[in-house]
Amino acid sequence: MKKIFYFLPLFFIVFHSTLHFGQAFSKGADVSWLPQMEATGYQFYDADGSKKDCLQLLKDRGMNTVRLRVFVNPNDDKASGHCSKDETVAFALRAQKMGFRIMIDFHYSDSWADPAKQNKPAAWAKLPFDQLAQAVYNHTFEVMTALKKAKVKTEWVQVGNEIPGGMLWPDGSTDNWKQLGILLNKGYDAVKAVDKSIKVIVHLDEGDNNAKFRTFFDNATAQNVKYDVIGLSYYPFWVKKDYTETIANLAFNLKDMVNRYNKEVMVVEVGGEYDKVQNTKELLEATIKAVKNVPNNKGLGVLYWEPQGEKSWSHYSLSAWLADGKPSPALDAFKEN
Repeated sequence: MKKIFYFLPLFFIVFHSTLHFGQAFSKGADVSWLPQMEATGYQFYDADGSKKDCLQLLKDRGMNTVRLRVFVNPNDDKASGHCSKDETVAFALRAQKMGFRIMIDFHYSDSWADPAKQNKPAAWAKLPFDQLAQAVYNHTFEVMTALKKAKVKTEWVQVGNEIPGGMLWPDGSTDNWKQLGILLNKGYDAVKAVDKSIKVIVHLDEGDNNAKFRTFFDNATAQNVKYDVIGLSYYPFWVKKDYTETIANLAFNLKDMVNRYNKEVMVVEVGGEYDKVQNTKELLEATIKAVKNVPNNKGLGVLYWEPQGEKSWSHYSLSAWLADGKPSPALDAFKEN
């Protein structure tokens, strides 16, 4: 009896610790296309052929987080529009009710913002800079307040999406770091005014490119930019390399960002080729390992970008879904890690 008595508490401690740290690490996806996929009649199926809610399929594969983008005044294009405040709040509430943690990604544009384009919303196009900065604050505050009123507990917010060259061009370009710093701080202040516990992310592409990250965040530091987490995209495909050639650089950069700026880090976008299932699974396993290996639990998580965005619907080759509407086995990497 004594052996059983001592074994059970030890088992409970180990089990409880595993459960706790498993929940602490974020595994998930940006699934912002999903409502429009459903609206156009796309059907999702489990491996056994049974019809299922896509969010449940992702949850079954170990995901616990969803990331949702917000556009300012989007059009109704199924792939490059939608993601308005009201749509985002409704979707966030749905995901939260299924147990998902929530990240919000502000593009500060009417459609995609990324390293190649950071277009102002049409309604902000002619604003003088001080009014543009206030518009960033007001838009951020309005969306975050709507989420709070809906009782959505947002855990992370991105102020800008892939902004190595800045945002809201030309005013917030990295050619004018003083103004970019003001815009980023306006977004930060608006988030914290609604909920101080939300972690604010600043996000760049090419997560394996240490020089790009040092240049940007050295400048951010000089401008006293306020943020909590450094967000990284990691897509070996876009730099025409296999992950085996770049994963060591990602691992180095993650640790360097933590050491150099004393911030947490998170891979907020990752993706592999939909038709190279094993390679994409190994890419995900390696990425998760790299983030988990960041010292002192400062590697917060890994999020796939639109895994459910099957190519026949989205024309996107880095989804992780099969042509028959079933999840790619590559996503098992989240379940196994």
